[in-house]
Amino acid sequence: MSAPRILCTGILVLDQVFHVKAIPARDTKVEAEAFFVVNGGCAANAAVAVARLGGRAMLASPMGGPAGADDNGDRVLAALAREHVDTSACQRLDGLTTGLSAIFVDAGGDRTIVTYRDPRIAAARPRDAEAVAAAADLVLADNRYPDFVRPICEAAHRRQIPIVLDADKTTTPDDALLSIASHVVFSSECLLTTTGVDDLETGLNIITRHTQAFLAVSNGPQDILFLEHGSVRRVPVFEIDAVDTLAAGDALHGGFALALAEGRGEAEALRFGAAVAGLKCSRLGGAGGMPARVEVEALLAADKAPPASEP
Repeated sequence: MSAPRILCTGILVLDQVFHVKAIPARDTKVEAEAFFVVNGGCAANAAVAVARLGGRAMLASPMGGPAGADDNGDRVLAALAREHVDTSACQRLDGLTTGLSAIFVDAGGDRTIVTYRDPRIAAARPRDAEAVAAAADLVLADNRYPDFVRPICEAAHRRQIPIVLDADKTTTPDDALLSIASHVVFSSECLLTTTGVDDLETGLNIITRHTQAFLAVSNGPQDILFLEHGSVRRVPVFEIDAVDTLAAGDALHGGFALALAEGRGEAEALRFGAAVAGLKCSRLGGAGGMPARVEVEALLAADKAPPASEP
């Protein structure tokens, strides 16, 4: 069988990454121990993860343009081409500049991110959502550019293909994207700020009032939680020595989406995504640290933990 076609849609930026001993304090100057530039953004990072895992990755994102006039966008597209990500559905907006992030990663792998994106890019809508979604077996969308991704998700919904939502940015429980998606995987921060509670299980149960989607939440080095028949279950993550957590959530979403498209159940797909994210955190590089399929399968084979357990 051909590899599944995963359409990743949402934010794309150019990341400038500084590795420092500690996150700089206010009104100080520090020297970085390392520096590199890499493609970034939730959707773009997930597309790289999918491609390295053997899926056919496509990316649809609004960005600056045209070619030759937007250095940030030109660099990102060149990097994605090297990763064999199909960027033909990316939409360049003349006279604008593709978003840019300054990222500080400390010695423990934790990061602080400052992103600039032109509000006109964030407000863009796809020119032909139906055509963008037509080639996909599954859509993976982040909610950083909701005006752009919603028409694509609606087109995918009409085609009755799975839609995985990376709920990364604070929203509201009645957000239409939550009800359009077939699967929603929150970051812990997004779930708590969206629901206004301080408990992940409570937060998941609040969201169930607004959507019939499969719901899960990642929580850094802690177990992934998901709801099954009204009960909370846990998917263990992998114990690793974190070097760089940048793009870990994107790795999780990319691995989860591809595993779903390959026919795995949700718990097993979350476990697969956790392995992708764990390996990514064990190495430097944001999207550049995404693992290959053989590495993920080896980690899963070496760890005999069940894919899910009761609380």
